[in-house]
Amino acid sequence: MVILDSDMSSNLRLRILEARQKDVGRKIARMTEHTMRRLGIETGDYIELTGPSGTALLQAMPAYDISDGEIRVDGYVRKTIGVSIGDEVTVKKAKVDPATKVTLAPTQPIRFDQTFVDYVKEYLMYKPLIKGETISIPIYTGTIDLVVSNTQPSNYVFVTNSTEITIKEEPVREAQVYPRVTWEDIGDLDEVKEKLREMIELPMKHPELFQHLGIEPPKGVLLYGPPGVGKTLLARALANEIGAYFVTINGPEIMSKFYGESEQRLREIFDDADKNAPSIIFIDEIDAIAPKREEVTGEVEKRVVSQLLTLMDGIKGRGRIVVIGATNRPDAVDQALRRPGRFDREIEIRPPDTKARKEILQVHTRNMPLADDVNLDVIAEMTNGYTGADIAALAKEAAMHALRRFINTGDRKKLLEQERLSPEVLKELKVTMDDFMNAMKFVQPTLLREVYVEVPRVRWSEIGGLENVKQQLREAIEWPMRFPEVFNKAGIRPPKGVLLFGPPGTGKTMLAKAVATESGANFIAVRGPEVLSKWVGESEKAIREIFKRARQTAPTVVFFDEIDSIAPMRGMGHDSGVTERMVNQLLSEMDGIVPLSKVVVIAATNRPDIIDPALLRPGRFDRLIYVPPPDKQARLEILKVHTKSVPLSPDVNLEALAEKTEGYTGADLEALVREATMISLREIYSKCNTSAEKECKNAKGDGATECYNRVIKSCIDSNAPNVTSAHFEEAMKVVTPSLTKAQIERYERMAKELKRSALG
Repeated sequence: MVILDSDMSSNLRLRILEARQKDVGRKIARMTEHTMRRLGIETGDYIELTGPSGTALLQAMPAYDISDGEIRVDGYVRKTIGVSIGDEVTVKKAKVDPATKVTLAPTQPIRFDQTFVDYVKEYLMYKPLIKGETISIPIYTGTIDLVVSNTQPSNYVFVTNSTEITIKEEPVREAQVYPRVTWEDIGDLDEVKEKLREMIELPMKHPELFQHLGIEPPKGVLLYGPPGVGKTLLARALANEIGAYFVTINGPEIMSKFYGESEQRLREIFDDADKNAPSIIFIDEIDAIAPKREEVTGEVEKRVVSQLLTLMDGIKGRGRIVVIGATNRPDAVDQALRRPGRFDREIEIRPPDTKARKEILQVHTRNMPLADDVNLDVIAEMTNGYTGADIAALAKEAAMHALRRFINTGDRKKLLEQERLSPEVLKELKVTMDDFMNAMKFVQPTLLREVYVEVPRVRWSEIGGLENVKQQLREAIEWPMRFPEVFNKAGIRPPKGVLLFGPPGTGKTMLAKAVATESGANFIAVRGPEVLSKWVGESEKAIREIFKRARQTAPTVVFFDEIDSIAPMRGMGHDSGVTERMVNQLLSEMDGIVPLSKVVVIAATNRPDIIDPALLRPGRFDRLIYVPPPDKQARLEILKVHTKSVPLSPDVNLEALAEKTEGYTGADLEALVREATMISLREIYSKCNTSAEKECKNAKGDGATECYNRVIKSCIDSNAPNVTSAHFEEAMKVVTPSLTKAQIERYERMAKELKRSALG
């Protein structure tokens, strides 16, 4: 029983909003509980939406992220009733009867059997249907559209267990052309969608607004951003949402070897758009047909650019025809196009952040049977640098991995010999978290293919000692990346760079990897000598590209190992000047005009005395952190880390070992543990070898080899390694300390000269 409040109404006018990803295609409308009370309905009741071109029947569900007077519905519903986001529709409670029979017909020829009919019935259970509407049924590879050709007993029905579902074999012509791309098919990019609606949708649907204000609507919009971020998808979704005629221009298609033919093809496209207005002309990769005229040698390209300029200036029905250009190289487009009156607005589409990646994942896994262990939040955090296209490929690869796993199971191979698999068997086919993890091995992020990037898996717990250094790195890098709002409130700028210096083997590279892991950032490793080139300008270009990629894939840690090789003191070298130019490039990238947002530079060196002083000031390397050789306590911690999985004898005293290993670095201690374990393994092998020689001395030929291998394997399996203090004593004769007291004192003097306080 519903208790109605005093402002209850049978009809309401509600404003349309975009649907949430999980509701797309499910015939669900979401509104506030207050609005539901006003309509006199409860959760799960049916409502009727009426727009300019039709009626839709939906199931009402509560929403907690919208205001009273708003309603969320998907693109299928908006297309059916002829409305766009922001429009108002009439909503009222609907009288819906349980169906005794529903007849469906496909919109294109398909082969199916009773199992598909059962699946469709299960999917439609308790969903409201109207005679004549088209519904989309999700399948593993996409969707199949079915038209509701007949319902009994009335036009407004819902499917129950007792409903008889019939699907005709012959296809019917679809009554309404449903959009293939809607706003819900684009994860995130809310700000870009809003701008496109303002600039293109409003002038096309309500030209009187612009006439009243006495302003002209825009003629063109240039979308730019890296490949795969959704530029083409946005243009298609926009055309579908506003019901505009959509024309695509692909550069190579209009180019011709005959004089004047390329320009003629362009004119024909614009004429066609004019006749079918409102129209959107979409020019993909516009830099291919409209490059800078002063930089191209071919006459055809120059004429095509000139023709495009005159056509855009000569658009008659301004606001009725809009040109959208897309490129990932905006600087290569002719400057004459990039002015008001042609491309009035330029919109940058940046690579998706964690929140956007989750929304894109929700789009591409909408119709995918996911296992309970799949956590889209975790996948979104792990996919730094992935564009929308990469995430689509990742979802597809995960599904294919699940399919391979399903097929390769012994029982399933026999089942696949049948003509059709039963729904019970298909229900077992689910995409798991492991499938996504395996897919990530094959789908690499587009934005990071040209630079060496890894997401390291080194935790602070895996680095023994160095507590003071770890704390400084947490404050300088991990805190600003994980809690940027705290720094904004405090009104301070986080550090841009950190220089780790100290003797070789003290763990500088490990510390940089741990920072990237703990802060959830990408990790771009730059090995100094790799960026050096014999060609003039190439080394500087390599550094520019590294920082460009880092900005695009932020949050990113850029790690320069052995930075002294590419940034030595200027004026001291005897080379061709390449290192001086590289230092200048590094200085401008770290503290130049283009800001480094969520990008931190970490450099490591064991020769801080030869690095250019201009790099070692606040604003570039804000923190100079000395990574000292481990003291006794740190050596003990390092030994504990490296012996965690080593079978140690009870007589091994790690504290005594830490006392004896003065002058050993972290790398030395790791080598020491490895050598002691190898000595233990050698003893086992020697013992097993003796046993095998005794046991197999009478065997001949191949039998001797087979006997020898069998005995050795059996013996090694039954003798677990046991590393004793004697093994460590012997290992210390092989692995000697890397540092002398004189060297340690020299580094400490350097630290006093160079190191600034942690506060700045």
